[in-house]
Amino acid sequence: MIVFPAIDLKNGQVVRLAEGDMNRATVYGDDPAAQAMIFADQGAQFLHVVDLDGAFAGASVNGDAVRAIVERFPGHVQLGGGIRTRDSVERWFDLGVSRVVIGTAALEDPEFVRGVAGDFPGGIVVAVDARDGMVATKGWADVSTTSAVDLARRFEDAGVAALLFTDVGRDGLLKGCNIEATVDLARAVAIPVIASGGVAGISDIHVLSLHAKDGIEGVITGRALYDGRLDLAAAFAVAAAAA
Repeated sequence: MIVFPAIDLKNGQVVRLAEGDMNRATVYGDDPAAQAMIFADQGAQFLHVVDLDGAFAGASVNGDAVRAIVERFPGHVQLGGGIRTRDSVERWFDLGVSRVVIGTAALEDPEFVRGVAGDFPGGIVVAVDARDGMVATKGWADVSTTSAVDLARRFEDAGVAALLFTDVGRDGLLKGCNIEATVDLARAVAIPVIASGGVAGISDIHVLSLHAKDGIEGVITGRALYDGRLDLAAAFAVAAAAA
């Protein structure tokens, strides 16, 4: 199981939001690339980066910060936030991003996602962001009438690399990951699932690792790392033992 340290970008800074609310941001640093290297020095081989401003704007806003991260981080960068066109997908792959996360467009333009998933095998992750089980889009500002499972099933045969499932109501609150909903989704589809939202400590990593066989590919953690509640080395050790 992969542990993805998260770097969320707002106004060029490293931040964490509470429940996706841009007005509830905690700033953790002014140098995203330096933060990426801190994670690298701790053993991270994968990063999850989100352009929060881009998620609301529908296009890249923190591109300079993302490029700096990609240039310095020696591992794989998974990027999301406002990526809704083929040009933007191609541009990020050209710049060295390993996987692109598509959320809003997955609901609004599924054929676009199918197209790029076919053209970039292993490179497209579909974000299934849910509030009370229903898909949230546009930086989680809008909640649709489509369930998380229904959205996921639309891409069963599309060739996407993984589904990124986030319980919006827990994100950034250290309440603990919604393991039940995450595992239910993983069991409902054949696509690997990455857990996100609310990771509070090593217990979340441990319990998720027990469900690797159900299709849990990885877990994203942010605030728990920044607040010192989760030791990254310990998380890697627990995840490596997943079977």
